[in-house]
Amino acid sequence: MKRVYVEDLSRHTGEQVEIAGWLYNQRGTAKLRFLLVRDGSGIVQCIAAKNELGEGLFALARSLTQETSLAIRGTVRADERAPGGYELLVTDLAKINDAHDYPITPKEHGTPFLLDRRHLWLRSKKQHAMLRIRHELIWAIRDFFNNRGFICFDTPMFTPNAVEGTTDLFAVNYFDTSAYLTQSGQLYAEAGAMAHGRVYTFGPTFRAEKSKTRRHLTEFWMVEPEVAFIDLDGLIELAEEMTVYIVERVLERRCNELADLERDTAPLEAIRRPFPRLHYDEAAEILVEYAKQHPDEGGVEFKHGDDFGGRHETILSDPYHRPVFITHFPAQIKPFYMKRDPDRPDCVLGFDMLGSEGAGELIGGSVREDDHDTLVQRIREHDLPMDAFDWYLDLRKYGSVPHGGFGLGLERTITWLSGRPHLREAIPFPRMLYRMRP
Repeated sequence: MKRVYVEDLSRHTGEQVEIAGWLYNQRGTAKLRFLLVRDGSGIVQCIAAKNELGEGLFALARSLTQETSLAIRGTVRADERAPGGYELLVTDLAKINDAHDYPITPKEHGTPFLLDRRHLWLRSKKQHAMLRIRHELIWAIRDFFNNRGFICFDTPMFTPNAVEGTTDLFAVNYFDTSAYLTQSGQLYAEAGAMAHGRVYTFGPTFRAEKSKTRRHLTEFWMVEPEVAFIDLDGLIELAEEMTVYIVERVLERRCNELADLERDTAPLEAIRRPFPRLHYDEAAEILVEYAKQHPDEGGVEFKHGDDFGGRHETILSDPYHRPVFITHFPAQIKPFYMKRDPDRPDCVLGFDMLGSEGAGELIGGSVREDDHDTLVQRIREHDLPMDAFDWYLDLRKYGSVPHGGFGLGLERTITWLSGRPHLREAIPFPRMLYRMRP
């Protein structure tokens, strides 16, 4: 008998098939049981009737416990009322392995309890949906760049220097010297852009920020395109095109998972280009005025020259109901590699893209400083070790060109698309300030 996956049952209506999976739940009477079986691709309702199976097999079906593994055979039947629109009329079943006292029951559990059992929590319906959305988003991002002539450019996890200072880096022993876990692939991607013109890196990054907010992980994934011969407007257009593409892709292909998460998709469906753009000066005025009008609200105090906090980002993005770009940040709060605006040397040619619905910063990017002597000056101003950047400075000595790029945080984007409140559900095994297991 042909073994099939639940997601493919629509191709086998009226046929006898076998499903291999785990019991998600069951209910019913002394003569009829409704077994919900998951196989990783979906959940199917399997109808086990006593008069069809006989006493022995029916008793076996009734005895199955949550997460017991089994193989189940039957006839596929279309039914709009069933999960996924199809069900299985059971003709035979076999238990593979018991699951006794499965700890995550259908009742409510606290988050610490669930995180301690993350290896099992992954099987739950909403967590399953989250990670399939993650898969789709990764696939969509790669398609977006691959179809536009970008080259995937893998960068090292061990680095001898920091991209943005060492205060939030994980230092590690590297034989007889010190190294850091990467906080970004950007510097190496710049070398890739000088070789290939258009590249992107996609991999894990590490930040040792002692933050416990819902928007922070110590290990997360970033996609970082880097492009030769591009200006600030070109970078913003690229980020905008990518955002619209991935939103439409997830809406199209993961509508069932979004429904499982009870995500209101109307705000995502309304996202259209172009996105609003605010100069940092305009954003600062908005925040200063907001603080004046809401003196009793905590976390909104702001003065020109400050960086944004989470509440500030929400205040700025809320009126637009779609992502918004903030450009031309003060140079003193941005990294050494960002190019200054020639008309406003106190500002950088950079941007942040804030997600709608209070998602916060999803993308940050800039034009890179392409002049050798200016970059040397910036490295000195930031008190960074010059010898660690000798190879990076070489890029400015041998055919330097205007170039730039940005980084998108994968988990923040998944959290935004799925409508979930915390990044910890957007990665299989989250690493946070007080969380390193399982």
